[in-house]
Amino acid sequence: MQLRGDAGAGSLLAVAVIGAVLAMSLLLVPLYTVLAARVRVEGAADAAALAAADVAIGIVPGVPCAVAAAVAEANGATLTECHADGVIVTVGVSTTILGFPVRSAATAGPPGAAPQ
Repeated sequence: MQLRGDAGAGSLLAVAVIGAVLAMSLLLVPLYTVLAARVRVEGAADAAALAAADVAIGIVPGVPCAVAAAVAEANGATLTECHADGVIVTVGVSTTILGFPVRSAATAGPPGAAPQ
């Protein structure tokens, strides 16, 4: 026996659940986009630091910070800082995703090297 007041309650509940799932998806997609960009920028910082360190120790010709800027740009980021201390190079890179600045820094040099 079904009461008249309960007719359609399941449909309304299903619409509410679908709406809640869609709302959560719309809130989480930008968050995960920024988190994915953060990983990409960290990779760009690592690659730029390693490339600059290769130049600093003489494996590759060039200027360490210029090479770091080119590598960061190739990885979709912008070089914001670069410090070469002997053969150890520290770089900072950034990009903007959905209006949020995403930054990362990395240091590279040969094993056992100490800053001068």
